[in-house]
Amino acid sequence: MREIVILGRGGQGAQTAGNQLARAFFAEGFYVQTFATYGGARRGTPVMSSLRIDEAPIRLRSNIECASAILCFDQSLLEPGLLSLADDKTLIMVNSERPRNAFKDFKSLNIHPVDGRGIARRNDMGKVVNSALLGAFAAALGAPGLAMLSDVIEATSPAKQRQNVAACREAYQQFQHPTEVAI
Repeated sequence: MREIVILGRGGQGAQTAGNQLARAFFAEGFYVQTFATYGGARRGTPVMSSLRIDEAPIRLRSNIECASAILCFDQSLLEPGLLSLADDKTLIMVNSERPRNAFKDFKSLNIHPVDGRGIARRNDMGKVVNSALLGAFAAALGAPGLAMLSDVIEATSPAKQRQNVAACREAYQQFQHPTEVAI
């Protein structure tokens, strides 16, 4: 079973990304469990989306204690609370334009930055980074497939469907390094 945590700030699209990732995995035949945690109900407060994905029915009904993978929408959220969900095998992908060696203070963790904002800008998405981050995250995980994820993003994006898919595809292509980030 894979246990995935997506953390962002209200308004960044972390909940949407969690729902899209869950739909893509479900469409590929996996069992999926998803739940959300909200801080204060306002823009800018921490928001967490949690997913469990498995080939068998999921009977577990508790919070995730050790994630297989974490997608962090804002590098300022790389704090002890979030990092307590990780071990040295947890893939941690963070939205940051900083290079990987800038995260050397977290030397025991498997942190991989992706410039979601840069990819979003190149694809006429402004500050909306969730499609780019999902593309990179799916490439690093090795699933769901790009075609399925693109279909889900196109079907569920409230606007700029073509640009969302393009950002997802660019990030996916850019972040295909399965041996480097295997979980």
